[in-house]
Amino acid sequence: MTSSSQSAIVEHANDLVLIRRIPASAQTLFRCWTEPELIKQWFVPSPWTIAHVQLDLRAGGQSLIVMQDPEGNQHPNPGVYLEVIPNRRLVFTDAYTAGWLPAAKPFMTAIISFEPEGEQTLYTARARHWSAEARQQHLDMGFEQGWGICADQLQTLAARIA
Repeated sequence: MTSSSQSAIVEHANDLVLIRRIPASAQTLFRCWTEPELIKQWFVPSPWTIAHVQLDLRAGGQSLIVMQDPEGNQHPNPGVYLEVIPNRRLVFTDAYTAGWLPAAKPFMTAIISFEPEGEQTLYTARARHWSAEARQQHLDMGFEQGWGICADQLQTLAARIA
């Protein structure tokens, strides 16, 4: 895990952003993002599920989250962590796979931040896309509704485990 200070997040034309104030600590939200058994409980909207999670939580470490649709088809999402600041920030991308091998079709980089605000946390989930077309594809896939449902599920889980 890196311990560098958090840098400013610059708005980008190909970003999609979800921002919520969640009544939970940054530490609790970070746990929900970094513990495989917790990720399985909130990371996809029902009726989808998470079949498998494998994380190497460090800059350069591999991430693999396998989503499963209602028909049982599995959708692996491999990636690499670019930055890990405990309880504050996670940055990961699907542009690379293990060993920094370029991915066949990169889609986005996720920038997740947790800013403590008293007994709440300002939670920001940013999807930065490689192109305007990829951003639009993500919107068409239901980014706003899907990531909103997941944020609701994250908040519910955080309240339960706090």
